[in-house]
Parts: sequence; C-alpha cells; structure tokens
Amino acid sequence: MLAAAAAVVLPLSACGSGDAGGKPTSGPIDIWYSTNEQEQAWAKATVSAWNADHPKEKVTAKAVPSGKSTEDVIGAAITAGNTPCLVYNTAPAAVAAFQKQGGLVNLSDTFGDAESFIKQRSGGAVDGFRSPDGKLYQVPWKTNPFMLYYNKDVFKKAGLDAENPKLSTYDDVLAAAKKIKSSKAAKFALYPPATSDYTNALFDFYPMYLANSGGKQLVKDKKATFTSQAGQQTLGFWQRMYAGGYSSPEAYSGDMWAGPFADEVAAMGIAGPWGKGQFDGKVKYGVVPLPTAAGIPADKTSTFADSKNVGMFTSCKHKQTAWKFTKFSMSAKNDAALLKETGQFPTRDDVAAVAGGYLKDNPFYQPFADAVPRAVDVPNIAGSTEVWKTFRTAWEDAVLPGKGDVKSTFDKAAQQIDDQTAG
Repeated sequence: MLAAAAAVVLPLSACGSGDAGGKPTSGPIDIWYSTNEQEQAWAKATVSAWNADHPKEKVTAKAVPSGKSTEDVIGAAITAGNTPCLVYNTAPAAVAAFQKQGGLVNLSDTFGDAESFIKQRSGGAVDGFRSPDGKLYQVPWKTNPFMLYYNKDVFKKAGLDAENPKLSTYDDVLAAAKKIKSSKAAKFALYPPATSDYTNALFDFYPMYLANSGGKQLVKDKKATFTSQAGQQTLGFWQRMYAGGYSSPEAYSGDMWAGPFADEVAAMGIAGPWGKGQFDGKVKYGVVPLPTAAGIPADKTSTFADSKNVGMFTSCKHKQTAWKFTKFSMSAKNDAALLKETGQFPTRDDVAAVAGGYLKDNPFYQPFADAVPRAVDVPNIAGSTEVWKTFRTAWEDAVLPGKGDVKSTFDKAAQQIDDQTAG
C-alpha cells in the first residue's frame, strides 16, 4: 500500500565518519517504515530485537514523514542528501528515478553476498526487479496481490448475490454497478484514487490490465503495450464506469486508497491482502479475482503484485550495518512475523513453508497466497516516472471524464512513451 508522505524532509543522517566511499562500515543507522499501523508494529518489534543484540549498531526507526507521497519525499531527501539508510516502503516504480538521482546503492557490486542472499530468498522474482544494467538497487521484500473486495450488505440491498457474486467479466461489473446505483445501495460502485498523482494508475487501470492481458506489463522491450486489444478493453471498461457515474472522478476527502470502501461510499474496492486490516469491523466483505473482458478462470488470472521493497541509500554512513539489518529483517522468522502481523506476503520462494499453519488458521488469505505466482509488478525501466505520468495524463483526458476518443488518445500516449523509453 502506498503511504502518504511529506514534502518536508527532516535531516536523519547517522552518526560517525562513515564509509567515506570505501569499504562499507558499521555503526548506527536510521530507517523509515510505512505509516501502515500493522507494519509499524512489525518494524518496532524487529528493530527492538536487533538493538538488544547490537548496541553499537543501533537502528533508529520512524515512519515516513506524512505528505503528498512517499516517492516525492524520498526524491527530495536524495536531493538534500539526508535520506535514511533504508526505506521499507520503496516502490519499484520509483527505483529508476531514484537511481538516476544517484540515490540508491548498487547492492550487487557493494556486498559480496547480496546476489546469493536475494536469489536464495526470492527465487525467480528477483529478475523482475533488476535495473536495466542488470544490477539490483532494491531488495525484494513483500508482495500484495490485488483482488476485488465487495460489500456484502450493499450487494444484498441492491438485489445482488452477496455470497457468490457474478463479477468475473467487465460486463458483470457494469451490470452490478447499474443495480447498485439505481437501488442507491451505495453512492458509487468503484472509487479508485482520482487525483493526478501518476501512481494512481496502479490502483485502477494497471491491476485490471494485468489480469486481462495475462500479465503483460505496461512497457515491454521499450514499447508501450496498452494499445493492444486487452488494453483497449480495459480502458473502455473504465471509461464506461465513469460515464455511467459508477465511479467518481473527484478526489476522495478521506483516505483515498481504502476510505471509499471502508466508509461504504463505494460498493467495491481494489486492494491487496492488507485490505483486511483496513476493512475489518467496518465492512462485511467478500473477495473475488479481478474481472476481465472474457472472464479468465481464477487460477489463471494475473494481478498486480503491489510490491514494496527495501532501498539502501547512498547517503548512508554505515552501509555494512544497513546490509546486516536488511538480512536480519528478512529472516524466515521475521518474514513469518510480517505475514502474521500485517497479512502481507514476504517475497520468498518458500512462502508456503514460511507461512506454516497460518493460512490454515486464516483461510481469508489463501486466495492471495495462490495468486502470488501470478502477481506482476511494474516494469523496471529508465524514465519510469515520466512514462507513468504520460499514461496518467491520457487517462485524465479520455477516461476520467467518461468521454473522449480512447483509441487516439492512448495511441498518442503510447508513441510518447515509446520515445521516452527509446534512449
């Protein structure tokens, strides 16, 4: 889940003379973690356990400062030279921009065991996070396969099946949305973030496009892919949602990601397993795979991974401690604690073994666990920020208004993106 973050960045440099461009050294470090309540509990427990055994390598942890977005905060901190050593909320979509700023440590070349540790923990998922130079500038940490949540009480009120809802196709969702609106069971059917922030594409178009296209990323081989039939179908679906008044083009006044569904303003919501912690006690909900144009079977439906990884930043004065703490935080024990505390899956090749009896005791998470192998993240490409901004501008022109020529608008956007990624 993207965390809100502030444009004002506080100085958080660690003590000591530091690496000074040579061999990584040990000493106190600072880290940032997400503002998510459950993640904070996990982080505090993990840091406390580390500090008890490492008094000379103390970790000082705090939540990412609040404001517009985590990505803006980190970018500003890189510019100011006062990033923490580690950020446990690094979005893969922003890695290319941070790398271009010179803000991220090349882990592959800095630590002799980086490649072996990361590969052993995360398996084949690792290659999806490599930068264009083949190196790793982020440590895969956790994955959150997206699914469609629906409000059972709202569905009943609208005369829809609340236990086995018909939501496998775009037409199914549109038909349900029409009933929800006409019955006034909820103000909107779906209410994804509607601000101009480019990362919002990860909460509306991209998850459904991945599902509808069999997991095709937005850009492949330096070419935009969304002009395909699958892309046009997904864009058309969303335009119809806005045209029918089933989704709102206005920014939500509360929590833009979880708020509309948690507040029962929207009958459905797109979220990962973290949604349980956000919705429990507020909404009686069910979960189904993301819809597709033709209704792809659940066990073959791709989804958005919504990964959040760990970035190590070049201003860190004690990189050896930062690396040691990273490995400590991703031990089997701490990864199991992450799942138990947050309901979010560690990006591990052996996640089923680490989960142990947790899934048996918490069957809600089983569909998400099943979806982990089909979860796809954003492409790691140069100019990633500009690519997503270009896409979002086209979205605001032809989708959010519920009218406009989708094909020509996104053909133009695709050409711009092809030019942006050609270098």
